[in-house]
Amino acid sequence: MIGHSGVDTVWSIGQIIEQNLFFRTDASFAGLYMPFDPLLFFGDNGGGDQFAFVQSPERPDIFVWEHETDSRRWVAGHLKDYLERSLREGGDEWYQ
Repeated sequence: MIGHSGVDTVWSIGQIIEQNLFFRTDASFAGLYMPFDPLLFFGDNGGGDQFAFVQSPERPDIFVWEHETDSRRWVAGHLKDYLERSLREGGDEWYQ
């Protein structure tokens, strides 16, 4: 699902698999970032920040992983909330 400015608000299934495998297997990431195992990435903002479900503990909330700081913070209560807010807000930095 393409959002504002051609951003992948929700990736294709293939991209979800590819990106999650990459984040979990890239050796350089292990030294730079906290583990990604609790997250299931499914979209991005086009500038490096990624959106994810929290898998452990399982919950419906959506978090953003900010690549510059390695922070993970809440941005939406569930997928419908994420889609409504990200597509309505009028920009790729809606979660700031």
